[in-house]
Amino acid sequence: MATSGTYVSEVPLKGSAEKHYKRWKSENHHFPDAIGHHIQGVTLHEGDWDSHGSIKIWNYTCDGKPEVFKERREIDDENNAVTVRGLEGHVMETLKLYDTTIQFIQKSPDDIVCKITMVWEKRTDDSPEPINYMKLVTSMVADMDNHVLKA
Repeated sequence: MATSGTYVSEVPLKGSAEKHYKRWKSENHHFPDAIGHHIQGVTLHEGDWDSHGSIKIWNYTCDGKPEVFKERREIDDENNAVTVRGLEGHVMETLKLYDTTIQFIQKSPDDIVCKITMVWEKRTDDSPEPINYMKLVTSMVADMDNHVLKA
């Protein structure tokens, strides 16, 4: 059995949990304009932008290299959470399981935290742990903060 694990990180943000959640739930098409140094394109492959079970294809940069990622989206409106389940792409070459949940939690009227939980399982014990992908998602959340505040 290959190695598996869970990473958890919290990113402090400003503003409304609902606004941040809306951006991550249904406005991914804005990501290339907002954080183009991370995301170069997002294409809707199946479903609607904000529908549970929709499939999206992301073109992004990780560790300076262009990569592609195909994901199925799970929506949890009650908890302001979006779960991304890896289907295909660069990350899935070394991982058998890649699920990342991004949850926005209102701490006070002006402050929120984004809790990022990444659950993963490597294809083989020789595969690298996906810490670079956790760093990418954490950086995307932090960099999106100012863009959400302006929206």
